[in-house]
Amino acid sequence: MTSQTQALADLAAQIRADEVCPELAATANSLVMGEGDSNARVIFIGEAPGRLEDETGRPFVGAAGKILDQLLDSAGVSRSEVYITSIIKYRPPNNRDPSPVEKAAFWPYLERQIEIIDPDYILTLGRHGLSAFLPEAQIRDVHGLVQNVVVAGRERHIIPQYHPAAAIYNRKLRDILTTDMVEAFKIINQ
Repeated sequence: MTSQTQALADLAAQIRADEVCPELAATANSLVMGEGDSNARVIFIGEAPGRLEDETGRPFVGAAGKILDQLLDSAGVSRSEVYITSIIKYRPPNNRDPSPVEKAAFWPYLERQIEIIDPDYILTLGRHGLSAFLPEAQIRDVHGLVQNVVVAGRERHIIPQYHPAAAIYNRKLRDILTTDMVEAFKIINQ
């Protein structure tokens, strides 16, 4: 086990010990920390686990996860090369949007997670992921555009992406999602 993998396990234990969002924890099956390369140059951040994520303890394994896998594949990247997580680590009941209070409660732990992994690039997935770093930005205006933000003690490149689930509800967005992902990894791999 690498030191980063151990630090992430310790962080999960800390979230449980600190009883972060106990009302969410009480209704969830799993704490969904994330998965992937604990030393990745790229971290994906979504909003919160859904039903399948809660059942399996793994991020992005439902319908949106399948689309994310396809998007990664279109960019020539596998899940094992990146790290995937969410702002909120417990599933909100009925898949409701996380509240500002819940996002604020989990922010220090997300920031610590970023510090441990120490990625150069953060690809936010959807408006909730984006708002954690750029609260005034609108996804339609900044998707695919590199933004520089200081997070976890150093400047990092944020590349906002539409949430993969957007392609489920709006098939026209599928091409935009694919283009944004391919272009993001062209930038990352320069």
